[in-house]
Amino acid sequence: MNRYLRIACLTAAMVPLAYPLDSLVHAADASGKTASGVRNHGGDEIILQGFHWNVVRTAPNNWYNILKDKAPTIAADGFTSIWMPVPWRDFSSWSDSSNGTSGGGEGYFWHDFNKNGRYGSDAQLKGAATALNNAGVKVVYDIVPNHMNRGYPQKEINLPAGQGLWRNDCADNGNGPNGCDDGDRFIGGEADLNTAHAQNYAMFRDELKNLKNNYGAKGFRFDFVRGYAGERVDAWMKDAYDSGYCVGELWKSPGEYPASDWRRNASWQEIIKDWSDRGKCSVFDFALKERMQNGSISDWRNGLNGNPDVRWRETAVTFVDNHDTGYSPGPNGGQHHWALPDSLRKQAYAYILTTPGTPVVYWSHMYDWGLDGFIRQLMQIRKAAGVKAASAITFHNGFSGLVASISGSTQTLVLALNSNLANPNQVASGSFTQALNSDNGQIRVWRTGSSGGSTVAVNFRCENGVTQLGDSVYAVGNSADLGNWNAASAVRLTDTSAYPTWKGTLQLPANQALEWKCIIRNEANPSQVKQWQPGANNKVTTAAGVTTTGRF
Repeated sequence: MNRYLRIACLTAAMVPLAYPLDSLVHAADASGKTASGVRNHGGDEIILQGFHWNVVRTAPNNWYNILKDKAPTIAADGFTSIWMPVPWRDFSSWSDSSNGTSGGGEGYFWHDFNKNGRYGSDAQLKGAATALNNAGVKVVYDIVPNHMNRGYPQKEINLPAGQGLWRNDCADNGNGPNGCDDGDRFIGGEADLNTAHAQNYAMFRDELKNLKNNYGAKGFRFDFVRGYAGERVDAWMKDAYDSGYCVGELWKSPGEYPASDWRRNASWQEIIKDWSDRGKCSVFDFALKERMQNGSISDWRNGLNGNPDVRWRETAVTFVDNHDTGYSPGPNGGQHHWALPDSLRKQAYAYILTTPGTPVVYWSHMYDWGLDGFIRQLMQIRKAAGVKAASAITFHNGFSGLVASISGSTQTLVLALNSNLANPNQVASGSFTQALNSDNGQIRVWRTGSSGGSTVAVNFRCENGVTQLGDSVYAVGNSADLGNWNAASAVRLTDTSAYPTWKGTLQLPANQALEWKCIIRNEANPSQVKQWQPGANNKVTTAAGVTTTGRF
């Protein structure tokens, strides 16, 4: 496999009679740990990777402002958490003339803990974190304990040589029985920190506390955990934020371990689960990623998230691509060290968003390359069904492609990818309706407890929606897809090209009689409904391409 190559307001509630007053209730956020102590924050997260590799070049010094402005949209789209870039400044710069690539400044070869970096300023970071948390999107910072830029001058962190603070200070360079490092080197090892040293341990512990107390952190993503002990991550979390969320990135294949190590002959699942057990954090599902890259779609069942043991599924953090593995907009297409073929991308998102584990959506797939409608629909299906990290999953043989049934807390889903499955009742009991049919039937999802048949695109318009800063126009109505008259679950209309007309297209069950209204609602606080559309409810029977209009 590819290796790491980077160096790196009044509330005016004009409520119509059709709206039940007692339904403005937020669902309680799950939190805490699994029964075995793994910090997965209840297993109900849907995470957005809030950056790509090139944002320091495509939006230099402005990315935090972009995140702040987009916080309401991120929340309305259904994300519960955001994986933020490394918050520390990074002045590194590198180039490879042999292939014409270059980079630097992404945070993975950081300078010190100063927050005035290439993503924006300290104040901008605080503004973005506040906006995201206020919108209900938990901030999870990327943390890089293994390596830093050792030689750059004018540091606020000075770690002198010869005191065991660096891997290369060890007599045997940290490799043998007298070594002072307990993990793999980053590149040559010259920039590796000895995280076992008490001074370094305390330095990171205090910075995690700082991020929690002063920068809105609700959890951490630990980079390159192959470079230091999982037990150290657990200790940092205990000392700094024991109730927070955490996930580790262990990208190391069995064949990369020495012959004397038990992991040499183990499975990807066993290796990453072992790290999760020691770090007491969830872990990126590289077992699934490897099968996505090298196996058939049927083989995707062999990811950690498909394990029959719930203790394995609930630790899995699933993904399609990220800033390392996938392409990014901008120079050189980003890193793309292990990118999934384009032809599999939609199937992969359908898989991770309907099955157990904690799914992560890559920023560029969601907001740069036009998959937002498809991904948003899948997130709505996942949430309506109550699928979480620990949900039960059964794979069904005797069909082409991949067929699985998933037991959510409120609905059962049947997923068919590239499959000849004709009817969900061939594999599961219940009254099923089709929730999604895409790519000429190659991606199909059925669910119990939802009226209607196949889904159709319905266009919603709200005219004369004059708003103030921080407010948007939403559609709310008498179906689960429209929030069941709950303003907190209403659907935001995002097309403002003809402002003050707001427009949006929703995938809804066909032949469904709907009643709905336009509302103006605060983006960050769903309980602040500023205006309801007056008069009678709008009515529409859903059909492909139909447009339904309301007016303030």
